Amino acid sequence: MENNTERYERIVKLSENDIYKETFSRLHFRIQRTNQLNDIYVTENIGPGNGKHRYQIMRNGTQIAEIQFQEGPRNEEGSIAGVLDQDLLEIVRNRLQAFQAGPYATRENACALTHIEEALMWMAKRADDRAERGVLGTMQK
Repeated sequence: MENNTERYERIVKLSENDIYKETFSRLHFRIQRTNQLNDIYVTENIGPGNGKHRYQIMRNGTQIAEIQFQEGPRNEEGSIAGVLDQDLLEIVRNRLQAFQAGPYATRENACALTHIEEALMWMAKRADDRAERGVLGTMQK
């Protein structure tokens, strides 16, 4: 793939009879506007809940990571297993905690860590509320 391509397509072969084309678009309007080392691409396919479920991180036209989010209710046939938003936030939280415990501690990292922990708290509250109502892992509201 050419560096800084706005869109690209790839063929996905799930099985001999299950083949489809997936289109990815480059994310613009990122908060970090300078010194972007990587480009982020998101699938144009809309999944359950109006969400986007697959992202690719590219550097100089080479894929360095792909993130597949949970697509559909947990443990339901036909759903695609993937990471949760909370999983990624926990990874970043752990990484920032390590920096804060070492020689690279900064006020900015401390602020970011506080807000990531707050985001995790609100996401946990939502999951707890859904579990209490018996709708966690379903498409019910």
